[in-house]
Amino acid sequence: MTKADIIDKVYEQVGGFSKKEAAEIVEAVFDTIKETLERGEKIKISGFGNFLVRQKRSRVGRNPQTGEEITISSRRVLTFKPSQVLKSALNS
Repeated sequence: MTKADIIDKVYEQVGGFSKKEAAEIVEAVFDTIKETLERGEKIKISGFGNFLVRQKRSRVGRNPQTGEEITISSRRVLTFKPSQVLKSALNS
């Protein structure tokens, strides 16, 4: 599913909006999520799951072609943990 598909679903299921307004709403939601995660805050969507940013430490890895040791820099990674409701919906 793409962002355009999401916009179409919002347009179809929520009456009273033009397609352009539905696109603006979806963009606003995604922008809010992105800004919140950039600040390092957790996002909890009830019945769906949790998005959170974790800090990974730097570590030593290997170049698979040469076997040479390299340092993998520390970075932030996005993780998602689905809610129990979503898990049960997927497995029913």
